[in-house]
Amino acid sequence: MGTVLEDPSLERHFKGHRDTITSLDFNPNMKQLASGSMDSCLMVWNFKPQMRAYRFVGHKDAVMSVCFSPSGHLVASASRDKTVRLWIPSVKGESTVYKAHTATVRSVDFSNDGQFICTASDDKTVKVWSVHRQKFQFSLNQHMNWVRCARFSDDGRLVVSGSDDKTVKLWDRQSRECVHTFYEQGGFVNHVAFHPSGTCIAAASSDSTVKVWDIRMNKLLQHYTAHNGPVNSLSFHSSGNYLLSGSDDSTLKILDLLEGRLFYTLHGHQGPVTSVCFSRSGDHFASGGQDEQVLVWKTNFDQIDYKQVLQSHKDQNKAQKPTVADIPPRVTAQKANTAPANLNGFSSHGMESLGTMPEYTQNPSTIGSNGGTQPLEQQHSMPPQLAATLEHLVAQVDIIQQTVGILEQRLTMTENKLRESLENQQKITLQVRPRDQ
Repeated sequence: MGTVLEDPSLERHFKGHRDTITSLDFNPNMKQLASGSMDSCLMVWNFKPQMRAYRFVGHKDAVMSVCFSPSGHLVASASRDKTVRLWIPSVKGESTVYKAHTATVRSVDFSNDGQFICTASDDKTVKVWSVHRQKFQFSLNQHMNWVRCARFSDDGRLVVSGSDDKTVKLWDRQSRECVHTFYEQGGFVNHVAFHPSGTCIAAASSDSTVKVWDIRMNKLLQHYTAHNGPVNSLSFHSSGNYLLSGSDDSTLKILDLLEGRLFYTLHGHQGPVTSVCFSRSGDHFASGGQDEQVLVWKTNFDQIDYKQVLQSHKDQNKAQKPTVADIPPRVTAQKANTAPANLNGFSSHGMESLGTMPEYTQNPSTIGSNGGTQPLEQQHSMPPQLAATLEHLVAQVDIIQQTVGILEQRLTMTENKLRESLENQQKITLQVRPRDQ
């Protein structure tokens, strides 16, 4: 018998917050989970059943972001009260305060060596601070609107930021210069993250998309349209093979980056999913929502070698004839001269995921009853004639998608030329104005 593929399962749910969950982070020691909320509190949940959760009160307004230090000895929180606090996650809950920005602080992140934090704010800046001396280092100032998220790369040399100006910016920490700006967003950038390899970045957007770029070639690698509402949060699995996202459509999606497709759709929250996070090991992930709940899931599928996962999918497909719901998302074919290279194992052709995989659902009330997730649709066998018709339709859809892909490329080229023209026009206007005065 082949290996049985297990689905993600809901393990725990924590209740204690009195408003929307804004941010989540696992302690690297896997003994705690921190959560921030619009209720102005930071909660630290202990996984040992006999240990109670810690509620830290100190911020005067909503806590927008939380992050554990790499050692797990500190947890940072960013708030709408314009401050950042560093807490010792123990019973005492002692904290020190940074008067960080002149507006809401949207995100906070530790560098991998634990020596620095970076903060992003509605004052349109990203700032870097030293942890031990609590000293301001420098500011990154090129965004034109609120900065919702900023993250260090694993080696600490780069910072990525996403903003309501609909751009994702990549910064060189040493020179403090913006080394590249990605303009492809159709909406506000709610969340950004570095791929574990450091070669790629992902962005979650209010236009319901998730996009992955290669930062060595500055090329869009993958574009997912799996969600039906703004995407609020995302997190890479430590293997680099999967990306987790949470959306206003009340679902969590696990994207398979190697195949360039949707892997799982998970239900558990009543209303928008506002924060998601994989643990450092990738064995667990957590989600938080507008429903004030924090859910902890066991990953399960990654316990098996990735090749076995793919083989398991193939075995399941052989066992039963597929239904319409089983058809994986098709990928947009790219012209040979415009397709990004297959870098770091990423699927170079997986540019856009369309349709959905079979969905899985689990409600908090069923925790412990079966330990697994239940498919929404029951699979049925299909007559050969219908299967042939379906294959023909899929082939037609492929042709349409290739055409759309070519049109998208032409549209992007046109947009780039238009942007250049507008920038040149602006430069000319700026040069002419002093003379007029």
